[in-house]
Amino acid sequence: QVQLVESGGGLVQPGGSLRLSCVASQSIFSFNALSWYRQAPGKQRELVARKNSGGSTNYADSVKGRFTISRDNAKNTVYLQMNSLKPEDTAVYYCNAMVREIPYWGQGTQVTVSS
Repeated sequence: QVQLVESGGGLVQPGGSLRLSCVASQSIFSFNALSWYRQAPGKQRELVARKNSGGSTNYADSVKGRFTISRDNAKNTVYLQMNSLKPEDTAVYYCNAMVREIPYWGQGTQVTVSS
């Protein structure tokens, strides 16, 4: 069983930045993939960014050039650096880990972009 705990959400003005963190309860070195998803009110959960075990990354078109996913194996942590935030980025952000084809989810952290 893998536990994931997100942090770093909050209220930020448009154009601002936030960095989300997700700490895993065990080593992430062998995880197949680490991802960030988000879900806005009334909308389906969507993939924001994924970092695969081989090092490749995928981003949603809406965040390319603004968000960056990274991982620190020594700290069992995956990050999401979010720059140039827009009101439409407002959502609950969830960390996801794929471990031997089994998905694990964090509890989510709220990000609100508003003036």
